[in-house]
Amino acid sequence: MSGALGSLALLAAAARAAGSDVPSPCVSVCRMNDGTGLCEGCLRTLGEIAHWSRMDDAARRVVWTCIEQRIEKAAA
Repeated sequence: MSGALGSLALLAAAARAAGSDVPSPCVSVCRMNDGTGLCEGCLRTLGEIAHWSRMDDAARRVVWTCIEQRIEKAAA
């Protein structure tokens, strides 16, 4: 697993453990990949990025679960 994906995986684990105030996955590498439709830094879709600030913690955890699945797929 590359360093960037490994770092994002660690953030995902922390997000899962967060009781409230689920942290943003943003790592300030904001480039959308035309092929995948995902941000190359945080592996979120444009919709997930756009709605993040209005999501409750449960919805944010769902996004983190999706990110973890995307990390696993990229590492395979």
